[in-house]
Amino acid sequence: MKIYGLDSKETSMLLRDGRITISVYGLGKMGLPLAAIFADSGAIVIGADINRNVVDSVNRGINYIREEPYLDELVAKNVKDKRLTATTDLVYAAKKSDIQIIIVPTLIKDNEVDISAVNSVAGKISKGLENGDIVITECTMPPGSTESLIPILEKSNLKAGIDFGLAHCPERTMTGTAIRDIRGEYPKIVGCIDKKTTDAIKGIYSVINSKGVITVSNIKTAECVKVFEGIYRDVNIALANELTEICEKFSVSAVEAFKTANTQPYCHIHSPGAVGGHCIPVYPYFVMNSKTKLIRYAREINDSISEKLVNKALELLERSGRGIENANILVLGLSFRGGVKETINSPPLRIFSLLKSKNANIYCYDPLYSKDEIESFDVEYKDNFENIDCIIISTDHSEFRNLNWKEIASKMSTRIIIDGRQIVNPSQVRKFGFMCYSLGFI
Repeated sequence: MKIYGLDSKETSMLLRDGRITISVYGLGKMGLPLAAIFADSGAIVIGADINRNVVDSVNRGINYIREEPYLDELVAKNVKDKRLTATTDLVYAAKKSDIQIIIVPTLIKDNEVDISAVNSVAGKISKGLENGDIVITECTMPPGSTESLIPILEKSNLKAGIDFGLAHCPERTMTGTAIRDIRGEYPKIVGCIDKKTTDAIKGIYSVINSKGVITVSNIKTAECVKVFEGIYRDVNIALANELTEICEKFSVSAVEAFKTANTQPYCHIHSPGAVGGHCIPVYPYFVMNSKTKLIRYAREINDSISEKLVNKALELLERSGRGIENANILVLGLSFRGGVKETINSPPLRIFSLLKSKNANIYCYDPLYSKDEIESFDVEYKDNFENIDCIIISTDHSEFRNLNWKEIASKMSTRIIIDGRQIVNPSQVRKFGFMCYSLGFI
């Protein structure tokens, strides 16, 4: 059912009644949950992805994104009920659907934005686009990117804002909480090419998001909202990292100072640390130029934290008399964030590289990764502390908060802890003979 030009009440009803077909392009960690939720809300959903293994898994009712709670049940149920199918034929998906949602990765290569995957999908959609369709981008992109797709989409011989609708409705989700986030942890942001598109898709998203829909005046504003959310966090973490340097100078606990300062409602200092993942370290490059000095400097500060941790390890190893040459260093954590199995822009990878340049022996343990997975990063797997000289905590997995440091101390050759995630309290582990540096503590 073509919905371009219908009001929100009509489109909400049509979706619930199963009379709208939605194609979701990109069945990744955000795309598959979105497809499953739309299907569970009544829509007929076609998941389109170029990865044959992903498509085959979905068509068998199998969720391949293991770390996403509740997604197993949603995928299995809606595939069984024939509301969710998947295909590698993107043109077919476009021809069969009324709404086209693009949620493929946008990448950074050598600090330059690469939206070629989005352009490629738009090209496929243009071959199946029909009068009355609506095209939506959910992937985060530089402002202006969605409207840059218009010439590609208009190869269909249809005109944007006349024959079909266009919108940017950014995903506001995190790995591990995608179902919760999509269903209403935050309101949905909607920016459209015209009122006809706004009215139609406001009804669509209001069905799946209990917090409602916020409509903004145009597409670029919606793109800015999502990019700015990420940049705010990056700059705030950089501020926390710089304030931590000041706290160290005065022998003050940054964790205590920040927590206390944040009791004032206008203050919200984040935790210090390195930054990784798909989002926060990437979005600044979407708007960065010669005039965005604060944003650029914040990136430099956050990128420097891995080096700071390695330098602290070097300092304590030298002080202990061991030195870093051939020292056995165990890095706790491979993921960029606790509880999430993902290594995109992960700070531990930078730590590995720096340690290799110092001729240290590098070991790694992460409860989410197998021995083979860890060793694919050219480091050795080790799940014990025998003969270790230094531990670097690089990921805030909950498992690391419950370690028995008294027992660990008895197994290590040299007792040094470098904590980049506020996992240990130095005053506690020093009782067991550790030399300890913990970012944010004294």
